[in-house]
Amino acid sequence: MSLWKLRLSMIGTLAVIIGLSTLFFTVILTLIGTLDFMLIGILVVTFNILQWLFSPYIIDAVYRVKEIKKADNPKLYGMVERLSIKSDIRMPKVMLARIPVPNAFAYGSPVAGTRVAVTTGLLETLEDEEVEAVIGHELGHLKHRDVQVMMFVSILPAILFYIGYSLMLSSMFSRSRREEGGSAGLLVGIIAMLLAWFLNLFILYLSRIREYYADRHSVSIVDDGARKLSEGLAKIVHTSGRMKRFRKETTNFNALKALFIADPDRAEVDAAAIARLSGDQRLVQELLRRKVTFLDRLSEIFSTHPNIIKRLKALQQLA
Repeated sequence: MSLWKLRLSMIGTLAVIIGLSTLFFTVILTLIGTLDFMLIGILVVTFNILQWLFSPYIIDAVYRVKEIKKADNPKLYGMVERLSIKSDIRMPKVMLARIPVPNAFAYGSPVAGTRVAVTTGLLETLEDEEVEAVIGHELGHLKHRDVQVMMFVSILPAILFYIGYSLMLSSMFSRSRREEGGSAGLLVGIIAMLLAWFLNLFILYLSRIREYYADRHSVSIVDDGARKLSEGLAKIVHTSGRMKRFRKETTNFNALKALFIADPDRAEVDAAAIARLSGDQRLVQELLRRKVTFLDRLSEIFSTHPNIIKRLKALQQLA
């Protein structure tokens, strides 16, 4: 996918999410009244902002993440430092998550600062050059402010969902469902919740686009980055697919899963076709030989990450 297509897709998706949300909010507030629903909106926005500000500390606690100083791991620290300079961003804190599943993620907030974390499984599974490409990808997320963008767009369907849920409850527990406005409130509530689900599909699409964008950033700052990142992704998928128990543990925190470099939920499926292979390029080439089926495209709609085959093909084009 070319750079201008990526940017056009991101702008278009953001316009759809914001436009549909604004239109429906306007209709609801006009037809039913503003006080209660304005309060719901304020509470949802406040909760999401607080979650964003303090979630890095929660992530650190849940995933046993600790900061790595230069003396602890000079090689890893040096990679982040060097690639941060190439990315023209302030160097984030280098974090290590004691998780056997190979993965990496970028996160942070104005309170906690920016952070890039790699798992112990990633350092044990990938070669140094592949780790470098993965870090380049994560720094791309920080440079493009993906954490802030995804938090902003996620607030909109959350408000819609809680408005719809409140309308349904108030209609169901009113003295009579036949009371004036009761049926209308129930209908609007159902529509609001359906629209929230529909908007989430656009948010997932936006997340997938930003993964491509972060891949492109890694290729731009890492020498031979397309090959290194392709091999790293293939090995992450191959290894993660065989670690069901730990993979389930990493998917419990859905907000963090969206920040991973690869979707752990799809790892088992993607790894099935390459389970008997060995060698970095053999893993990549076997995946590239696969065709993207209708079921692959359908499951991708509900995923935070692009289909691995499409992603590797995009990297091959960049190479």
